[in-house]
Amino acid sequence: MKVLAINGSPHAQGNTAYAIQLVLEELEKQAFETEIFTIGNHTIKGCTGCGMCFRNKDEKCIIKGDELNDWIQKMIQADGLIFASPVYYAAINGTMKAFMDRAFYVAGANKNLFRHKVGASIVAVRRSGGLPTFNQLNNYLNYSEMVIPTANYWNVIHGTVPGDAAQDAEGKQIMRTLGKNMAWVLKMINSTKDEIARPEAERKVMTNFIR
Repeated sequence: MKVLAINGSPHAQGNTAYAIQLVLEELEKQAFETEIFTIGNHTIKGCTGCGMCFRNKDEKCIIKGDELNDWIQKMIQADGLIFASPVYYAAINGTMKAFMDRAFYVAGANKNLFRHKVGASIVAVRRSGGLPTFNQLNNYLNYSEMVIPTANYWNVIHGTVPGDAAQDAEGKQIMRTLGKNMAWVLKMINSTKDEIARPEAERKVMTNFIR
């Protein structure tokens, strides 16, 4: 089984990457294949709301000029996904937000491609704003019917400059715990996939408040 981690930070070796690595190390101890790709140092345009992914249903966004469609295919092939972001003004950074909007919109337009995948969110923060950013990331997972493993606290690690997070003993324990729990959930799902049928997906009901 494979777990793919998406690093939303522009720093491939920063505190966000460090937190990801702590989680992946626990998964690797249990023979999971892992991969990280850093999207925060790429230029990713935001979703334009054109709706073409719903019309085409080809698992692609029509916006050109970035690698989003390649990344979506890697996400589809993975058993587990980790989404990690630094905190910018108590929120997801802009590049990560653009990535999440487009990737999850495409997934939702194509029979909910991430449904029942195991997904976790990770946040690296200097001081405050970690929890609202964590909640923002989880909004995508919840909406997509993903299975979310937990840790023994919210998945937030603290640090300012690269290397600071190594001093956050509690943050490191959180990431290790998340990795262990994620491995357990993935194994549980894999071991029962032939015995317990997944619930059928219902067609999304949309209720608008203004008509």
